[in-house]
Amino acid sequence: MKKPDKKNTFDPQAFLALVGAGKSVLNFTKGRIIFTQGDAANSVLFIQSGKVKMTVVSEEGKEAVVGIFEPGQFFGEGCLNGHSVRIATAKALEPSVITSIAKKTMLAVLNKEPKFSQLFMTYLLTRNTRIEEDLIDQLFNSSEKRLARLLLLLANFGKEGKPTPIETSINQETLAEMIGTTRSRVSFFLNKFRKLGLISYNGKLVVHRSLLNAVLHDKPAINRDDSQI
Repeated sequence: MKKPDKKNTFDPQAFLALVGAGKSVLNFTKGRIIFTQGDAANSVLFIQSGKVKMTVVSEEGKEAVVGIFEPGQFFGEGCLNGHSVRIATAKALEPSVITSIAKKTMLAVLNKEPKFSQLFMTYLLTRNTRIEEDLIDQLFNSSEKRLARLLLLLANFGKEGKPTPIETSINQETLAEMIGTTRSRVSFFLNKFRKLGLISYNGKLVVHRSLLNAVLHDKPAINRDDSQI
């Protein structure tokens, strides 16, 4: 009988969930720093549960949120591309369980396991598409429409399953930093969306499908020109 191919038994999800050689599973409380901009970049991280906020601080001291990462996503992969130090700061927005994979181990499994390589490549391509869409959004859309799109993304519209409420850990200041506007403007738009029935509050921020329809059909609820506000 032909011996089974051991490679076919490799389970990427099990690999990411378990402690092993070159891997560790870490627990972070809400608000804890995972790594800081300028730290040595020597590992790739994978979120099993929780949320992580990535921020960058300029030489002038201005801080910007560059991403919110959720379960099933990698971050810190810049070390695979020659980055010797972290170019951003990662902070747990809520209690999080994160797998840390040493750079050497990550490169080895990418070379050895096609299933894992496919999973990681799919993540990178999806993230690259998101970055391109974010750039287009910043260039051509009003801050009101950018906020609407961000809320839809945070609520996981377009993914399998029901949309999820947005946790209070993602506050108005974070939303403002992510779309490049002020907290007061975000507050104004959120109140407007609530009055129009596009969102609601129930301990968490609940995004309704009507907001998606407003964005897709460019209804008057989503203004093109911020100067009207």
